[in-house]
Amino acid sequence: MASEKILVVDDEQSMTQFLGIVLRKEGYQVTTVNSGREALEKFKAEAFDVVISDIKMPGMDGIQLLQDLKKQDASIPVVLMTAYASQQSAIDAVNLGAFQYLLKNAKNDEIKLVVRNALEIRRVKTENQFLKRELKKGHEEKTIIGSSEEMLRVFKMVDKVADSEATILIQGESGTGKELIAKEIHYRSRRVQGPFVSINCGAIPRDLLESNLFGHVKGSFTGAHKDSPGLFQVAESGTFFLDEVGEMPLATQVKLLRALQEREIIPVGGTQPVKIDCRLVAATNVDLEKEVAEGRFRADLFFRLNVIPLRMPALRQRRDDIPLLVDHFLKRHAKGGTLKSVSKEALELLMKYDWPGNVRELENVMERAMILDEGGVIGAEDLPDKIRFGHSQKGTLVIDSPTMTLEELEREYILKVLHYTRWQKKKSSELLGINASTLYRKLLAYGFEKPGREHVEGMEEAPPEADERAA
Repeated sequence: MASEKILVVDDEQSMTQFLGIVLRKEGYQVTTVNSGREALEKFKAEAFDVVISDIKMPGMDGIQLLQDLKKQDASIPVVLMTAYASQQSAIDAVNLGAFQYLLKNAKNDEIKLVVRNALEIRRVKTENQFLKRELKKGHEEKTIIGSSEEMLRVFKMVDKVADSEATILIQGESGTGKELIAKEIHYRSRRVQGPFVSINCGAIPRDLLESNLFGHVKGSFTGAHKDSPGLFQVAESGTFFLDEVGEMPLATQVKLLRALQEREIIPVGGTQPVKIDCRLVAATNVDLEKEVAEGRFRADLFFRLNVIPLRMPALRQRRDDIPLLVDHFLKRHAKGGTLKSVSKEALELLMKYDWPGNVRELENVMERAMILDEGGVIGAEDLPDKIRFGHSQKGTLVIDSPTMTLEELEREYILKVLHYTRWQKKKSSELLGINASTLYRKLLAYGFEKPGREHVEGMEEAPPEADERAA
């Protein structure tokens, strides 16, 4: 006996009775209603596999019902009935997403065939959606490591919010895995078949950020040789991840707020709004409430982003996860199938270190140790000095003079970190726990001069267009 559920809609009761008899004989569960409004309420209250509706009905007609049903469930097959084969509205209905249209005097066998085909299409689509979601979900879950209470709380929150359409604000220090959590939310959501698009607001020059977000029209600025869609459009039907949203200039914040409120954007140089359909997940490593209080971030935008707050714990707040992460990175970076291990002494040192760069720093340390280690066991001697000796100095601070000011102390520490990273500013900012633009401003303020490029490998420049956020 078939268990598929079919909703039949027609203002003529004789027609709903006829279709009900035909389809129930095939074993289907059939619900009949006599208006579009009633059909929509039924559809919201329970799940159906196919909807059969008349086109011409008083009040809400079949076309309007089709559009509203598709908003509720884009994959639902809707069969529309018409009294005339040449009726233009029936053709238009198919163009709008109807599965098929039928003549009201169609033979019983034709009605049964159309319903069977619609059900088969529904089954295939449902299976494909499930498989895609499970495959992506399983793949991504392997990259998020943690069994501590702090991470279990994060996973529980992801379970609760992933399938909603609400905007989410992920807060946490650099290197805590904010983008991984954003991807997990995407892969668990109903938008899993859409794209996951991300942008780091602090890494894009301010004069290009707006164009990247909203797109531009030909001739809107020098070099704009053709129309270009923004990332909001690229993320259509998917998830748009705005990383380091706190770095966004105030002028761009105004346009982002409008995009969230109106669900539309206006490209740079354009005049016509463009509708958008994507879910926004934002992330920041700064205290946005403090930024609002100091006038560097719009309060209305903060409240619009902070619908569902989610905080990622720092690695020092979940030390119990360090052995799991170490094991994960040993497997990820294993060369030639040779799996290394970590000595008890080395693991104890890793557990005691405070990890200002969080999980990202731990991965870098493990990769370095695996390269330097010549045996099969990574020992304390394979770890950086800051990990081997730094923990014993916890709570103390070595300074050259008791008369040094806080500013002088900060200057010396930043310089030491820069020397340690061989002036790689991105890595330095991660170790310092600040963003790249803040580090760049401090370099300017302290008048640091980098060594010659020919003496430094992998040196990188911070963008001069960085936001003028106060240090």
